[in-house]
Amino acid sequence: MSASITIASLAWALPDGRQLFQDLNLTFGRERAGLVGRNGVGKTTLLKLVSGDLRPAAGTVAVDGRLGVLRQSVQVRDGDTVADLFCARKALDLLARAGRGDATADELAEADWTLETRLEAALAKVGLAAGPETPLAAVSGGQRTRAALASLVFAEPDFLLLDEPTNNLDREGRRAVIDLLAGWKAGAVVVSHDRELLDTMDAIVEMTSLGVTRHGGNWSAYRERKALELAAARNDLAAAEREMAAVDRAARVREEKQDRRDRGGRRKNAKGDEPKILLNTLKGRAQESRGDTVRLAERQRVQASEAAAEARARIEVLQPFSVTLPSTGLPAGRAVMRVDGVAVGYEAGNPVLRDLSLQITGPERVAITGPNGSGKTTLLAVLAGDLPPWSGTVQVTVPFAMLDQRVSLLDPRTSIRDNFRRLNPEADENACRSALARFRFRADAALQQAGTLSGGEMLRAGLACVLGGANPPQLLILDEPTNHLDIDAIEAVEAGLRAYDGALLIVSHDEAFLANVGVDRRVVLGGSRAKT
Repeated sequence: MSASITIASLAWALPDGRQLFQDLNLTFGRERAGLVGRNGVGKTTLLKLVSGDLRPAAGTVAVDGRLGVLRQSVQVRDGDTVADLFCARKALDLLARAGRGDATADELAEADWTLETRLEAALAKVGLAAGPETPLAAVSGGQRTRAALASLVFAEPDFLLLDEPTNNLDREGRRAVIDLLAGWKAGAVVVSHDRELLDTMDAIVEMTSLGVTRHGGNWSAYRERKALELAAARNDLAAAEREMAAVDRAARVREEKQDRRDRGGRRKNAKGDEPKILLNTLKGRAQESRGDTVRLAERQRVQASEAAAEARARIEVLQPFSVTLPSTGLPAGRAVMRVDGVAVGYEAGNPVLRDLSLQITGPERVAITGPNGSGKTTLLAVLAGDLPPWSGTVQVTVPFAMLDQRVSLLDPRTSIRDNFRRLNPEADENACRSALARFRFRADAALQQAGTLSGGEMLRAGLACVLGGANPPQLLILDEPTNHLDIDAIEAVEAGLRAYDGALLIVSHDEAFLANVGVDRRVVLGGSRAKT
């Protein structure tokens, strides 16, 4: 019997009693399924219910096969090595004793002589050069994630359960994970916002507050279907609006005919040629006919209006977010930023960056890339003035704003509206509300306390406050803007940045994001120097 995961009538509630999902029914077979949906809809919770980390409030989860689970963060204990992720330390110690001639005959019979070779092959699959003896405390979070994924593949489970496996990985790490899953032949359920990774999937399962919907094919096929659904909704809206116009025209024609008949009846009544009882009967029929005409027209208007409202609602859900922004007025030849011969670090004698030079002119869109630990965030700290360089010069010659991963320019204790007014003191209330509405913070949504927002909402609020004023900064610096965002939030950020006509400096490993915001040039950090 083939491996499977069957979810039946599943329900889960948050500690405050709010229902996260209920009556959830879903089956996974030998396939790679991407699980997508907005932040907070319950994707990670669903994985925990499948893995057994949580028990359902109602319903069942039946797993036929072995699971391998990768969580968002790899837990590390003191003294753990890469071998501990593979549960191979004891077996490797035995091989080491055998090599020294210290193993007994019984131990030699139990030794796995291919283990070291297979461990090296598993680590190579995820592009990791670390050996089994490497302490986990000595490697980056991204390298731990890759090692943990290698250990899962090594165990050859029937299903991989992966929660944001490419988060915090550099380009090389992302590529390794994407390639690994592209060649994975068993089952996999992958929570991810990485569109490149989702393009390796066999199916996309979309979670919403209303339940789940399965779409066959990868992310690109899913988006094409969404585009067709949007086009169909727009056609339905146009047809409903034409129907409303036709109903109004027909109603006017019927009313005009009725008016002519009524005028004829009044003329006959004035002549007195007909008996009064007959005239009263004709008058009653005319009034009844007019009432029928009015009721028919109203019924047709309601039906057409309901069809139009339904189509508008579908368009609101399906239509990509778009925004218009005031111009920054940045001239094409204006020098925006200049870094000359900068050396900087956190420990004397151990520079993170050395002899770094970089220049941005006019509304260029520049991506800073490079492996984890190459100094990308350090560079942004120098540009923002938070970390003084040891040598060299840094000049930012235009007004700028930086949105770090925490969007720390927003005061979490105050509302989005109050943050906007603080950052744009020249804006009156109408201008503030109009700017926030462009970023979908309308009415009471603008009064939400910044500290209560999700990651995607926080970044969108930061963009609204920075770019929505009358004079947006001419340089915008972003540090890993897509980390921990759902895809709807990423696409909203992309839309805002496409409407921005100033200079952009972005640290990101997300290739789809960089392509969608129109990056002109890349600066690759590594070896303490920058390569353009």
